[in-house]
Amino acid sequence: MKSIKQKVQEKPLYGWMLFLITVIVVFLIGLFASSILERKNEAYYTLQMVKPIPDGETRNEVWGENFPREYESYRKTLETGFASKHGGSVKRDYLQQYPELVVMWAGYGFAKDYNQGRGHAYAITDIRNTLRTGGNFDSPMPATCWTCKSPDVPRVMEKVGVAEFYKGTWKEKGDEIVNPIGCMDCHDNKTMALTISRPALVEAFERQGKKMEDFSRQEMRSLVCAQCHVEYYFQKETNYLTFPWDKGFSVDDMEKYYDEYEFSDWTHKLSKAPMLKAQHPDYELFMTGVHGKRGVACADCHMPYKSEGGVKFTDHHAQSPLANVANSCQVCHREETETLLRDVYERQDKIEELRRIAEKNLAAVHLEAKVAWDKGAKEEDMKPALQLIRHAQWRWDWVAAANGLGFHSPVEAMRVLGTSIEKAKDARKEIALILVKLGVKYPLELPDISTKEKAQAVIGLDMDVLRRDKDDFLKTTAVEWDKKAKERQGTLLKY
Repeated sequence: MKSIKQKVQEKPLYGWMLFLITVIVVFLIGLFASSILERKNEAYYTLQMVKPIPDGETRNEVWGENFPREYESYRKTLETGFASKHGGSVKRDYLQQYPELVVMWAGYGFAKDYNQGRGHAYAITDIRNTLRTGGNFDSPMPATCWTCKSPDVPRVMEKVGVAEFYKGTWKEKGDEIVNPIGCMDCHDNKTMALTISRPALVEAFERQGKKMEDFSRQEMRSLVCAQCHVEYYFQKETNYLTFPWDKGFSVDDMEKYYDEYEFSDWTHKLSKAPMLKAQHPDYELFMTGVHGKRGVACADCHMPYKSEGGVKFTDHHAQSPLANVANSCQVCHREETETLLRDVYERQDKIEELRRIAEKNLAAVHLEAKVAWDKGAKEEDMKPALQLIRHAQWRWDWVAAANGLGFHSPVEAMRVLGTSIEKAKDARKEIALILVKLGVKYPLELPDISTKEKAQAVIGLDMDVLRRDKDDFLKTTAVEWDKKAKERQGTLLKY
């Protein structure tokens, strides 16, 4: 076999070809190495701090001095102009849109006020403004309700202890909790590493034998969201915030957990059923869907990467992916935007169709149960129906309270809504039998709940009193909170 030297001597063109190939290979290796160095430098300079961030610094604008791109994109969570078919950042009064909800939550705060949630920067403003947290005269909520609203929460927990933080009323800690959801909720102030700042998530995993350091960075890009976007409850007497995950993540597992614990969020004002109020089990529902199973993280779709001035960074404008299809969906899916939107809406339309069937049956069964009690029904006769109502509404709420109208896992959402409808109808049959035994003509003529105002009147809410109390609170107590906070931290930015 001839050596390369011999081949070159015989055919000089062969030598020139070898030389050209070598030059091209060296050039490509150089480009690759340059790209790696550029990315390393990019990461290095991206994390360069102009001013070190002190421990416990909860003002997002101070963090923003070091990370202007992230901070400026975070401030876009103040925008309220995007409306998808079923969600977005525009204001939606869900009680006006679906007045049956007022009856379903009779005796609970959500019957007073329930709007589409706005961006993270509105967290403090909105919890102060909602009628659910009351006013100066009536302030029914515990301090635990602050837990997911502000980076001030871990700061105060560090100061007074976790259990002590949960004690007392929402109103008592208002001057301490003033900065909206932001940087310190998810980042270490020295390394910018993703970190868990709320104890409930850590405690839930520890009860399952898992440690946070065992999770990958990609998993952390969902778990920082799962600190709050999950189902949780307040333990009896202590109001200690706890995730009901000990038996599993599914709606069935959590239902069993709550039943064994004999826990209820409230007793329904009309039906007297021991009710459960789902919070926003986004993470649990997402983990049953195809995106969760394929390892996609919340941040991949809701906070996708973007480039600006040659620098790649995470867009902190946490929002619906439907407002940013190019940077979220189309990173993986090659279809046109219109096609992708149509696919999402098709699934959501079908889920909403089932959800509305459940809502109409649930509102009706609460009203029918009220008539049964009024006509002298006995507790032992009503008990099976009340348990069915509890389970039916819990399952409806597990889907309805999650963001995305079931899109995070359409198949599971429809399965859960199907079981909700079945249980609601079974409950109505039980109540119908009781009414017939009591000599009541069935079906009943139910009151008009076709608007939010009519439904609130049916359940006995005096909305004028609630609004006046809230107005007084905002003009007095809330102003004092801001004054104290400004004295403590030096500045207080209004979002």
